[in-house]
Amino acid sequence: MAERLMVVVGYEAAELLDIACVTTTLAMANGIGAPEVPYRVLLAGPGGGPLVCGSGLVLGSERSLERLSGPLDTLIVSGGTGYERAASDTRLVGHVRRLARESRRVASVCTGAGVLAAAGLLDGRRATTHWRFARLLAERHPKVAVDPDPIYVRDGHVYTAAGVTSALDLTLAFVEEDHGPELARQVARDLVVYLQRPGNQAQMSLFTATPSAPDDGVRALVEHIAAHPDDDLSTAALAARAGVTPRHLTRLFTEQLGRAPGRYVRQARTEAAAHVLASTTLPMAGVAARCGFGSAEALRQAFTERFGIAPSRYRAAMRPA
Repeated sequence: MAERLMVVVGYEAAELLDIACVTTTLAMANGIGAPEVPYRVLLAGPGGGPLVCGSGLVLGSERSLERLSGPLDTLIVSGGTGYERAASDTRLVGHVRRLARESRRVASVCTGAGVLAAAGLLDGRRATTHWRFARLLAERHPKVAVDPDPIYVRDGHVYTAAGVTSALDLTLAFVEEDHGPELARQVARDLVVYLQRPGNQAQMSLFTATPSAPDDGVRALVEHIAAHPDDDLSTAALAARAGVTPRHLTRLFTEQLGRAPGRYVRQARTEAAAHVLASTTLPMAGVAARCGFGSAEALRQAFTERFGIAPSRYRAAMRPA
């Protein structure tokens, strides 16, 4: 029986989850679906010896990069705290570049994008990486169109995933692409994850990653916005609540949160709508009212702008199969 050879590239201080999310998802696809073209998964690293992950756990690589040759179905470079050393290792990068030429698909997870970029494989392409490292990737590789928002990006045959558990979303996308949505849904159920977060869903939620504001007044407003998205959150109303002028509030928000009050409120309301859509069956008009939008159409416009997907499609994707 023919096989799809999927090679995961690791190195010293690679992230264990970046590797395991890929390998476990593919193994489940084999076990659940018994596809006509199953996946054969190999972990490869420099020299083919044990790989000490960033967590300190040790994995046994099955093949050395130096002795590996194509054709490969998919080459997936993991990320991890050791990615800078890996990206500066000319031999490792050279083998990644060579194997990429012999692969149908090329992908990275998290900071593995730095290795692909060092190999020149992202030049002229749109790519993503973990939000924390996006600016550094863009500065070091100006030929790469870095987008820090999506969970994963596909540009031609090259895929880049945001970070850590986004490897699940990326690999489920591979399963669906290769074997259809039903097998991907079955694998997602066994993984106890949604099938599937849209690739262009924003990596960060304002409710889980609100920028820290040194000003007590700004922090209090951020908490109020999160708790009461349906209140009057105009800049004038927020300024009055904080006891400052609208102009001064705009300066504080821009300096401390990176966006003006109106933009921050719009994003907070959109994030709130995402939670409501995923956790309730409220009609769109009800979701809009609960989250401070004047109408279902206003919600749709803001949501599509933020996530690149209509609220109805988002709800369908977030709902367990």
